[in-house]
Amino acid sequence: MDIPRIPASAGALIFDKTGKLLILKPTYKAGWTIPGGQIEPSGESPWQACRREALEECGLVIKRGRLACVDFLRPRPGRPGGVRLLFDCGSFGDKQLRRIVIDGAEIGEYRFAVLDEAAAFLSGPVRRRVLACVGCKHCVYLEDGRRVKDVRS
Repeated sequence: MDIPRIPASAGALIFDKTGKLLILKPTYKAGWTIPGGQIEPSGESPWQACRREALEECGLVIKRGRLACVDFLRPRPGRPGGVRLLFDCGSFGDKQLRRIVIDGAEIGEYRFAVLDEAAAFLSGPVRRRVLACVGCKHCVYLEDGRRVKDVRS
């Protein structure tokens, strides 16, 4: 019997003290994103993946977070679908943010942007997730980046 496998990734919402969101410009695709990436199949948890990816991509050590969003993506031709989780990792002080070091191989640059500006830079699926959950007190459930009317957040 084959057990279904669903790709999953985890991302970090990281803010500065003024409420601006950290966004990253990947070198391997168009658009901007937030720190995050695929969960390793070796048994890595979503929280571990979120923390590992933030450390790898921008050198930040994340110590706390709150699950802010779960987004189920249906498979499409050429895309396997999967589950995307976002963690709100809170705001970081200037001392912590001075430690940002982008890896150069995967990430070309970074910036902090107010939410409207960040949304204009982010790719569509990431934008929908971020806008759906920033400022919410509870975890938001989405399917293909959109709220599901029968599921309360």
